[in-house]
Amino acid sequence: MTAPRPDLAERLVAALQAKDRTSVGDLLCQGADPNALAPDGLPVLCIAVAGFDHESADALTDAGADPAAALPDGTTPLLRAVDLGSPTLVGYLLDDNTVRRLSEAARGRLLDLARHWCETGAEDELRRRTGATEAAERRVVDEEYTSVEEVSLAGHIVRAGFLAVLTTLEERFAIATPMSELVARASPHHLPDRMHANWSASYLALSERRGAQAWSELKTLRDHPDPVHRVLLADVVWSRALRAYWFRRRDTAHDAEFLFDWALDETDGMVLARLLEVYGEAQHPDQEAVGLLYAGHPDPRVRRQIPGLFCRGLPQLYGPDLPPSDDIADALLALSRDPDAEVRYATAGELAAHFTPAFREALLVLVEDPDPGVRAGAAVALGSTKDRTPAVTDALVTLLDEDDLLLRLEIVHALARRDDPRTEEAWNRVGELPVGFDLVEDHRVLAYWDYQRRHRPAESP
Repeated sequence: MTAPRPDLAERLVAALQAKDRTSVGDLLCQGADPNALAPDGLPVLCIAVAGFDHESADALTDAGADPAAALPDGTTPLLRAVDLGSPTLVGYLLDDNTVRRLSEAARGRLLDLARHWCETGAEDELRRRTGATEAAERRVVDEEYTSVEEVSLAGHIVRAGFLAVLTTLEERFAIATPMSELVARASPHHLPDRMHANWSASYLALSERRGAQAWSELKTLRDHPDPVHRVLLADVVWSRALRAYWFRRRDTAHDAEFLFDWALDETDGMVLARLLEVYGEAQHPDQEAVGLLYAGHPDPRVRRQIPGLFCRGLPQLYGPDLPPSDDIADALLALSRDPDAEVRYATAGELAAHFTPAFREALLVLVEDPDPGVRAGAAVALGSTKDRTPAVTDALVTLLDEDDLLLRLEIVHALARRDDPRTEEAWNRVGELPVGFDLVEDHRVLAYWDYQRRHRPAESP
């Protein structure tokens, strides 16, 4: 076996310090030692941990770095990650192999540290450790699919995801935390506009629970007077469905019927909106009826979910090439004129899915919508149809002046598919594509190259 090259280790340290994840991956592929020591004598994994760099930490552990390696100060990279409060970082370090190797004492130490942070609070613990008296700085940062608050004080930074860290540790260590405790951890962190890490960890842990007794306990949240508890249940059911798809779980067969019954009774707009979003992915035969029931709901959050209830699972609902019923068509047309821009945006794609002359006219109106997001959504939807009439292509060309590079690229795609002679002009008006844009795989670019091959073969790529 060839020994790792010293120069690779030096370059790996530099890449980790710069958070250059691409170079980290490339260097590991070239044979860089994932357990190499940095100049401070610590494993390079500690650089990723200290920088909250979960992507590099993941790459290092996949390559063989040891999250449980004993460090000179008696800690481990995993313990340091727990002490920083980043749930995503801890999750990537706590893989199955590491969990199997952790002693009971090591597990207890991790759990005790996470519990201490939860009980003390991020700012108070930082103040205790540093002796600082000034106010801490706080900002929201994005992790993988979630967000969490970052707290800075006297040069020390942690992320206040300790409840999520504790939940993750308990779940990986097969500790059956009571449902009431997981709900209590999640409830204060429900954010309508983003997914907080503490919320996410709780609903994911609850969705892992199997068996009739666990499901019976979960269902009691449906009748909880606090709507946040009911939203949590909707997220749990969504996660159960996802796990059933990926891991062939067979204990979720009746979840769709449960969602249907619940949807008929739910009165809170926030809860109903999330419930319908989850129900819309369930392929339940009564989705159309539920959609018609709530198409005129006063809460726009609810109306935003209605178009998807009409057009999911198209072959199963309508059969090939069959248009929607008159009631559904009328509802979609009404939604396309909704005062809420997000409702109009959600409707555009469904109008294109069952293209009729009336739906085409509605999309042509939406292409001129005052909201730029709606215009873009309508253009993409219109371009996805097979309609080649001048009304459609001319409408798309008018949007080449929009200050949206990706929309202009979508118009290139639509024109190229139609062999429209204005394709070259549209391509020239796209502008410089972003750094790292995948020219080889992007379907819109490929459509333009195909257009070139058909019309200008000598100049095609």
